[in-house]
Amino acid sequence: MDLLDAHRRAMAEFDRRVRAVPMDRWEAATPCVEWTVHDLVNHLVVEQLWVPLLLDGATVAEVGDRFDGDQLGSDPVAAWSAAARVAEEAWREPGATEGMVHVSTGLIPAAEYGWQMVDDLTVHAWDLAVGIGVDGALDDDLVTAVYDDLRPQVEDWRGAGLFAPPQPAPEGASEQERLLAWLGRRV
Repeated sequence: MDLLDAHRRAMAEFDRRVRAVPMDRWEAATPCVEWTVHDLVNHLVVEQLWVPLLLDGATVAEVGDRFDGDQLGSDPVAAWSAAARVAEEAWREPGATEGMVHVSTGLIPAAEYGWQMVDDLTVHAWDLAVGIGVDGALDDDLVTAVYDDLRPQVEDWRGAGLFAPPQPAPEGASEQERLLAWLGRRV
């Protein structure tokens, strides 16, 4: 699966869950123990808002704290939709996946940054589904692509505190369940 297809699918997975959040579930817990549903969606909104700036060559210092705090306002779904739209447009620009971008760890290929976004959107789509009590089944091909992308680097990311220790997957677990357990989620 190429990056832009994976990104489109990951955005759709997260978008579907955002649009399903009941009004009374925005403060519900998620598998990300430090985040409520509101916090989780805000995290992904902020990530999407960074995309056009980083793909355009901005450094982390230049972006600064402009997206700190609550970006959801009184209409979280509209905030998500607007952020998702600008991120998708930025990724669709000719050559967007071919350059280099500044991230907190330094300068990396834009394609690597894109896969980081795909990985985060996909895993957090499941986290959001659990938080709001809806179906957490993810696109099978997307799960495979995320697993393949994360395999060589997950231990480095785990060492940096981005993933919890792996959890046991149930006997007969699906690829999605194995991926999520590997990333520290209890399935």
